[in-house]
Amino acid sequence: MKTRTLVGKNAVITGASRGLGLSIAEALAEAGARVALVARDRQRLRAATEQLSSRDLAVESLVADVKRETEVNAMADAVASRFGKVQILVNNAGINLRQPLAEFTLAEWQEVLDTNLTGAFLVTRALLPHMRGQGYGRIINLTSMMSHVALPQRTAYCASKFGLLGLTRALALELAPERITVNGISPGPFATEINRPLLESAELSQWFVSRIPLGRWGESRDIGQLALYLCSEAAGFITGADIVIDGGWTAQ
Repeated sequence: MKTRTLVGKNAVITGASRGLGLSIAEALAEAGARVALVARDRQRLRAATEQLSSRDLAVESLVADVKRETEVNAMADAVASRFGKVQILVNNAGINLRQPLAEFTLAEWQEVLDTNLTGAFLVTRALLPHMRGQGYGRIINLTSMMSHVALPQRTAYCASKFGLLGLTRALALELAPERITVNGISPGPFATEINRPLLESAELSQWFVSRIPLGRWGESRDIGQLALYLCSEAAGFITGADIVIDGGWTAQ
């Protein structure tokens, strides 16, 4: 989809300073969208913005921690001031903590749920007033293959991602009359920073690859074109769906 299908569209992407969020930002900007990159790490965000701007892509950066309501609301106000209306929102920000349930503190549990699930709620609620009334809108939530299946020591992550899938489907029904579609993208094992503990262990990395029918880790570029399709007019009749991109893991 190397076309300028999103010219005139404004997009907001959370967790956009690296990994899948940055790849999605790149794909949408290449298609002509004006993209606001949102992340909490100011230094990484600046580097990501400079990387895309150096290619004459229309990107701007906004620092916000998605689990902090005041920061999210301030980000939404800044988006409205700079962009006016918003047509596309990608809720990508997320974290994972791998350990047995008995070792979780309440603070750790809440950190995962607040970032992965409540963060998507806060950002969507804050930006919805700027998306309504246009007869077009796209919300994409980065769910996970672990919205569908589970692994040991992923209790908080699975709980947050199962919840995000529920939010996606319910919100799709709520916003359908306004022609705002809401869909999930469920990545499987991708070679991104969130999976660094697995990638740095030869044994764990090989175990994951052995479970993937396509025989490799996903790469960031694999996801940008899928997000671009869901944002296009061609996907206007898709809502409440969740597209799994996992190399065949959940087909087993």
